[in-house]
Amino acid sequence: MITKMRGDFLKRFFKFLSLVLSILSVFLFTYCIYISSALPDSYKITQSCGLNLENHNFLTASVDPREDKSAVSNKNYKSNILLMSSIPVKTVNVEFLKEEKVTPCGVPFGVKMFTDGVLVVGISDIRTDNGLTCPAKAAGLKKGDIITKVNTSQIKNNEYLLEMVEKSEGKPLECEIVRNSCCFKVQLQPTKSSTDNIYRLGLWVRDSSAGIGTLTFFNEKNHAFAGLGHGICDVDTGDLLPLSHGDIVKASISGIVKGVKGIPGELKGYFIEPSSLGVISKNTKCGVYGGLKNFSSDQKPLSVAMKQQVKHGRAQILSTVSGTSPRFYDIEIQNINYNEKIKSKNMIIKITDERLLEQTGGIVQGMSGSPIIQNDMLVGAVTHVFVNDPQKGYGIFAENMLSEMNEIKDFPELTAS
Repeated sequence: MITKMRGDFLKRFFKFLSLVLSILSVFLFTYCIYISSALPDSYKITQSCGLNLENHNFLTASVDPREDKSAVSNKNYKSNILLMSSIPVKTVNVEFLKEEKVTPCGVPFGVKMFTDGVLVVGISDIRTDNGLTCPAKAAGLKKGDIITKVNTSQIKNNEYLLEMVEKSEGKPLECEIVRNSCCFKVQLQPTKSSTDNIYRLGLWVRDSSAGIGTLTFFNEKNHAFAGLGHGICDVDTGDLLPLSHGDIVKASISGIVKGVKGIPGELKGYFIEPSSLGVISKNTKCGVYGGLKNFSSDQKPLSVAMKQQVKHGRAQILSTVSGTSPRFYDIEIQNINYNEKIKSKNMIIKITDERLLEQTGGIVQGMSGSPIIQNDMLVGAVTHVFVNDPQKGYGIFAENMLSEMNEIKDFPELTAS
């Protein structure tokens, strides 16, 4: 009888143990898939920054044993991410970078940018003697298209396109169009408006943009700068404006529209000097980049943090909300996103500084580009505000901005345009 009871107990015990082990296996498998998707596919390291994974408990990194020793010695190699030092989670690429220091700015700057061609921001019908018509719609043009050439002539601005249409006297125009980075040609047939007796295409176009943002950092060695942390987009289409050329100028903050839930606030400012402070070479999803003429800052140069060095917790932003002098304000980094497809929304930050909350209500338009400082390193920049919670917003990794800036090999001549 006792033997039978022991046998039944052991059966139940092993059945229970098997169930626990099965649940644990499923949990570990699911957790590994989750961690694998959350981790980036590549990391950058420097002399003082290795592949530390302090933001992820129980994870360690080791060199892939299949790697060639020469690759590892050159610090460009593959590494295995392990759970509890034994369970493989993911293999990542590791790239060694020369450590760089840049000077954080946090000062307002004005942007004057001109597009490469003209951007189609709207299409409308034209009233003619034969009724309503729209040559642009008939040719298949869409909002967001870029017209770069008309009859082999480069389109420099809106006025130039208007002149070409007027001179056509109704003859077809061969136009070169860029749409989603693809180039094609269309025939546009101007038609005469019965309202003003002028030839038209049924297009609304834009050739320039202007505004105020925040300068993030600059490199004293080569005079390169980075700003905004997000691209300059057209207000009507939401598309990134194609850059032909542009300038940045000194600006001053003269007022604040405080942000409240549902309505984003704004920094009001004006251009101090018409002369150019620098030129814009790139307008990307990660911000604007170019070269400065003469620029000085009271801030000391800081090392640029790699994304694995960014920590949850307290940090500061350097921002200007009055005049031209930046100040430090306390924030908290609440979330870090390593998804490499997302270029400018890499972390969620929350304003905790009572002074800034009293003045602005949190993050407002115009603060984009404000440097984020943590552990005496430049870790990122402010990019967006949460409309329904202005105390919170997104930030971009400084690593991403530095990579964009370093891709610029030659700056245009630093002369005012």
